[in-house]
Amino acid sequence: MGIEYIPAWMSELEEEDLTFIKNFILASGSLKDIAKQYGVTYPTVRLRLDRLIRKIQLGDEQETDPYVALIKRLAVDDKIDFDTAKLLTREFNKRKGRK
Repeated sequence: MGIEYIPAWMSELEEEDLTFIKNFILASGSLKDIAKQYGVTYPTVRLRLDRLIRKIQLGDEQETDPYVALIKRLAVDDKIDFDTAKLLTREFNKRKGRK
């Protein structure tokens, strides 16, 4: 039985993110076990999970403007900070006459 529908948030994830999700589920959600498996500290795994959560949340928002979507992806990938991303999107939306 294959998947007939892939949610938008899932299609935006990289293979590495999907592997992390699989390992997380197989570890019954234990961040401690995942940290051991990846050979990193608990805070490192927590940070990775938090970033993954933000990616999924952004994928659920269904942003229609490619510029705003790019800004959000850059923020999630730590290319720019979230305050800068908010400022850029707010200014962009203001110029476009949006909220």
